[in-house]
Amino acid sequence: MKDLYHSVKIGSLSLDGNLFLAPVAGYSDRAFRSVCWDCGVDFCYTEMVSSEALVRGSEKTEALMARASNEKAYGVQIFGGNAETMAKAAKIVLEKTTCELIDINGGCPVPKIIKTGAGSVLTREPEKLFQIVKAVKDASREYTAEHPERGDVPVTVKIRSGWDEEHITYLDAAQSAIEAGADAITLHARTRAQGYAGVADWEKLANLVQTARASVRPIPVFGSGDAFSPEDCKRMLEQTQCDAVMLARGAMGNPFIFQQARQFLTQGRCDEISAQERIAAGFRQLDALLEESRDGSEEWACREMRKAFTAYSKGIPGGSRLRAQIVSAETRADYKEIFSRFLENMNSC
Repeated sequence: MKDLYHSVKIGSLSLDGNLFLAPVAGYSDRAFRSVCWDCGVDFCYTEMVSSEALVRGSEKTEALMARASNEKAYGVQIFGGNAETMAKAAKIVLEKTTCELIDINGGCPVPKIIKTGAGSVLTREPEKLFQIVKAVKDASREYTAEHPERGDVPVTVKIRSGWDEEHITYLDAAQSAIEAGADAITLHARTRAQGYAGVADWEKLANLVQTARASVRPIPVFGSGDAFSPEDCKRMLEQTQCDAVMLARGAMGNPFIFQQARQFLTQGRCDEISAQERIAAGFRQLDALLEESRDGSEEWACREMRKAFTAYSKGIPGGSRLRAQIVSAETRADYKEIFSRFLENMNSC
């Protein structure tokens, strides 16, 4: 049996391991991805990037694609409901970044994304997904043919189980993506109607793994949904035989899950993370944000970190009192004072 922790090949891209950070709007920014790399992640995705905004030349949207300074490999995820626009956006991604792959969002359940004909709509409409994947794949091939120094850039897709329990379409969507040239597929094994509630159906993920491996052009399948601990990662890999685990909410405020999961998969145990380590990681993320802050705005970076520091504080004794102070912090000095006082009190107990 193949080791649970192992290398992964996505088209021409080879990765050393199979523990990934998912594309998460508002969280998987460059600063957080840099901390995840410090904590042993094997691959990261950007927040989802609007193809329409990218084609319109939005600088704010373009900034979402920036590579972290310590990022060994990452993918840019784009979303949209128009194949031509998605193809144009893919070429912009290739021009503006050094990313290792382009991922297509076919799973977002948020209404404002669905209204544009993107996200989960693409799982519900396999024909449309085929058109978009083919357009992006063709755009990638055309660009790299004109710029051979860029090298081949794989195209992957993330989908959901279906629209609702009456419309389970993930196998049809996956088949369309494979036929269109996708190099890998990620399944979040919930329906659009479920959103992030209920339980992810890993049996569907296992079905997709077997289907993809039996196809004329076998491709890897990655699992997403309900991976909140190293134990969950192990169970997902064992039960579904998926090629990699993509962590989303399980990594929020807990980038250490990557090093813990790797340790658990290879050694059957993992080290606990102290409150001091959690807080130190939060400050590394804050400092990375300060480096990239808009117009050098400390206020912007510190506001952005409120939700992140709130997440880092979960599971720490006295965390609720700590979170009450975090939400009012406006400068790095504020955070320093809050956490120094907290650690002093904790050490004196």
